[in-house]
Amino acid sequence: MLRAKALIIFFLFVLLFSWFTSSAIWKKIKTSNSIHNKKEYAPENATIKKLKMKSVEAFSFLKKNEYNQTVCFFIDMTLPSGQNRFFVYDIVKDTIRNSGLVTHGRCDQMWLEGRKYSNEPGCGCSSLGKYKVGYSYNGTFGLAYKLYGLDKTNNNAFKRFVVLHSHECVPENEVQDEICQSDGCPTVSPQFLQQLKPVINQSGKPILLWIFE
Repeated sequence: MLRAKALIIFFLFVLLFSWFTSSAIWKKIKTSNSIHNKKEYAPENATIKKLKMKSVEAFSFLKKNEYNQTVCFFIDMTLPSGQNRFFVYDIVKDTIRNSGLVTHGRCDQMWLEGRKYSNEPGCGCSSLGKYKVGYSYNGTFGLAYKLYGLDKTNNNAFKRFVVLHSHECVPENEVQDEICQSDGCPTVSPQFLQQLKPVINQSGKPILLWIFE
């Protein structure tokens, strides 16, 4: 008797599963998952496309102003801070040479939600625009590079002491959550700064760092 009931339940389960997998509900779930998987790759493709467009504009600037025409630094502030958004871009090969995490300014708050930009001295915010990477020096956090703001949106960078430096709070690899925030400096991990060091130090001409959205 128990065996007969078990067989009936098994056949009912098989019939129900067969109906479900052939139904519109199952097809909808499969389609939804397929769309979701495609969207996961969209941000990466969009970032590459944006960098390629920026490189065209950057090359015109580099050539006109006698900057290094083989490489430049891009920081895309539309990306999450836990995701690589500091890009060492090879202008000649039109491709990303290296990438790492970088902070944005907290605007004198304990924690800044979202993004906010300012060029005012003492604001503690990031400033969008083009920068010239200047000379190196040994600062509060060790090796650092002076930055000179080249646009109206960031021309107070030098007097604001906005520099390129590293800090241990910045992870070496991408993370799920947002990373630490700075007082306006594009701060990277110690290891990533060591990777940037030879690129900067061995360049015969100034390197462009461009922070944008």
